[in-house]
Amino acid sequence: MECCRRATPGTLLLFLAFLLLSSRTARSEEDRDGLWDAWGPWSECSRTCGGGASYSLRRCLSSKSCEGRNIRYRTCSNVDCPPEAGDFRAQQCSAHNDVKHHGQFYEWLPVSNDPDNPCSLKCQAKGTALVVELAPKVLDGTRCYTESLDMCISGLCQIVGCDHQLGSTVKEDNCGVCNGDGSTCRLVRGQYKSQLSATKSDDAVVAIPYGSRHVRLVLKGPDHLYLETKTLQGAKGENSLSSTGTFLVDNSSVDFQKFPDKEILRMAGPLTADFIVKIRNSGSSDSTVQFIFYQPIIHRWRETDFFPCSATCGGGYQLTSAECYDLRSNRVVADQYCHYYPENIKPKPKLQECNLDPCPARWEATPWTACSSSCGGGIQSRAVSCVEEDIQGHVTSVEEWKCMYTPKMPIAQPCNIFDCPKWLAQEWSPVTVPSFFVH
Repeated sequence: MECCRRATPGTLLLFLAFLLLSSRTARSEEDRDGLWDAWGPWSECSRTCGGGASYSLRRCLSSKSCEGRNIRYRTCSNVDCPPEAGDFRAQQCSAHNDVKHHGQFYEWLPVSNDPDNPCSLKCQAKGTALVVELAPKVLDGTRCYTESLDMCISGLCQIVGCDHQLGSTVKEDNCGVCNGDGSTCRLVRGQYKSQLSATKSDDAVVAIPYGSRHVRLVLKGPDHLYLETKTLQGAKGENSLSSTGTFLVDNSSVDFQKFPDKEILRMAGPLTADFIVKIRNSGSSDSTVQFIFYQPIIHRWRETDFFPCSATCGGGYQLTSAECYDLRSNRVVADQYCHYYPENIKPKPKLQECNLDPCPARWEATPWTACSSSCGGGIQSRAVSCVEEDIQGHVTSVEEWKCMYTPKMPIAQPCNIFDCPKWLAQEWSPVTVPSFFVH
């Protein structure tokens, strides 16, 4: 069979042309990169928390212009700010409070989510309709929009993924897991119709547990929504929703809209307490409430470690099991909690062999023989041999030196060492005379 083939002149020419083109491309890239100096160190982060930006510079070494950019950016300080730190854009607006605008001092509040120029510093004078652009650029690391990780860098809005990397398109799933598959929560939706009663002034609509996200409720009718809460520490609260606005209820932001014929409640989450949504009956007619939210699966099956092996040597078996685990309290709970979620599939037990090494050689003895004497001391004996057991459980005799690490059992022992029974004669008793001889 032919193992190789001679190259034709045309093939050689194409190969040489490919090598020439590759070398020119590589050399042009090297020449282009060679026009730049090495990248410098990264600058300090523009923020100490909440996500900022850092930059690195490089210098063009050519008298002509260099291709590419002389600056690069990366995110930094991607840790949450403490609650007392406040909004970063609001801090930049308030920095102008002591600067006169057209001869007058104002207290400036941030204007966020500008669709046309999200990276300019637009602020509104408190108590007025006056909106002013106080700076063409916000500081690096300022969020472009309140509900996004995208950040402003050098006046331009840059995409930031949930992995906090510039240019990343990775997003959170509905459960709040970065690049997740939605398996850690479940969609809950339903409808509730109020039941008017002369003795009952309110109805519980739905319980929304801690950690839930993307909560939305719409009440249609004359009744009114209100909230009861219970924190993980057991603190209870109640919030009456009487006017349109955004409120902070147990550190969860609640957006409420009130209309003449309906009420809308939204909570982005994750909720920081257990919420019970209730309605207060107005008494005029029934109301309906439609709700939808993503509830975290807080009880999940967790596979246990393998149980101890059924044998210490020579081959045994061991199994795993499954236990229901509470993700909030980090403890094992009754299985019924995990059966509540249909998404939870209990893992099947796993079986594996264990301790497959052969058991070490050991002394093995036959039963003792019958005693040579039933009393008065006798001898009984037995056979003792050195044996090994393989992983299939087969026992075979081996050389005695393999058992020398343990003392050999005795092959004989005394038995029935108690005295034998014997007759013992005692003294004669006194002579007795029969009564019929006595007159």
